[in-house]
Amino acid sequence: MLAERIRILNFDETVADQKVLVQRYRPDIVDLRSIGPSVRLWSDRANAAKVSAVLRPEDRNAVTFLGSGDFHHISSLLIDQFDEPVTVIVFDHHPDWDILPPRLGCGSWVSRTLQRVNVRKMVLLGISSDDISSYSIQTGNLNALARDRVEIYPYQHAPTFTLFKKVPADNISVKVRSGVFRDRIVWKELRGLDLTEFFVELLGRIETKKVYVSLDKDCLQADCSRTNWEAGFFKLPEVLLLLRLIRENLDIVGMDITGDYSPPRMDGRIKTILSKLDHPRDHSSFQQTVLETGAVNERLNLQILETVIPSAPEKRPA
Repeated sequence: MLAERIRILNFDETVADQKVLVQRYRPDIVDLRSIGPSVRLWSDRANAAKVSAVLRPEDRNAVTFLGSGDFHHISSLLIDQFDEPVTVIVFDHHPDWDILPPRLGCGSWVSRTLQRVNVRKMVLLGISSDDISSYSIQTGNLNALARDRVEIYPYQHAPTFTLFKKVPADNISVKVRSGVFRDRIVWKELRGLDLTEFFVELLGRIETKKVYVSLDKDCLQADCSRTNWEAGFFKLPEVLLLLRLIRENLDIVGMDITGDYSPPRMDGRIKTILSKLDHPRDHSSFQQTVLETGAVNERLNLQILETVIPSAPEKRPA
């Protein structure tokens, strides 16, 4: 089960600088700032090995903060620590299921994680970005929809068309209309649903009972979350409700939280150029001061922690 321990993999100093959180929870802070610019957005094998080397087995059940959403691919290394059958539940504005290189990147880590046999299912919640639009979905891992290996529930998104790519029709989360040259996907949107009823039914279908939760705060609206990316559509009470339902109905064996804002400092010219092309100019921290951004994200982090490990502050007095 989820341990009452907090760990910060400190790539970019964002969470380590949140004084109230650090004082209240006394997290273990693992200093990875020296490789942060090299690991940001994607990681090569050598740096991935350096990260894996500091992941102590006894901390695999902790709540782990990763900093910016640019480090979301580190989630895949955390999930590598589990050998037992597990379901991965992801809150994100982006699907992160690209099939193109790099293999361990913030846009492809879901596809890497699906290569693990013990990961029986991945449930993607809140996905509403252009990454599942008719253009971008061409490089998405559509084959993973077969037999419900991936269930994907946008908060809101228009129907999507694929060109010369067949979409598996045996998936509970999408409706597919097959054509000669293109398929039409109608997404099951979360907006307008009774989320409690929907989620209790979804959780009841999860066979493993052990789940790993990965939460990227860019799935949330900009009034409560400030990230390097565009804001999502989830309201904070909705995400907290879903986290509470997971905690009450399943065994959370590990969790990571990402999506704090930090300036995108990169190593190498190629990564710097691609970062400028990939990051949206109107990200949810745009024109916000460092203090404003940090305060908003710290409040959010505390609310998430109070939901998933509600007894921890009582056991860790300031």
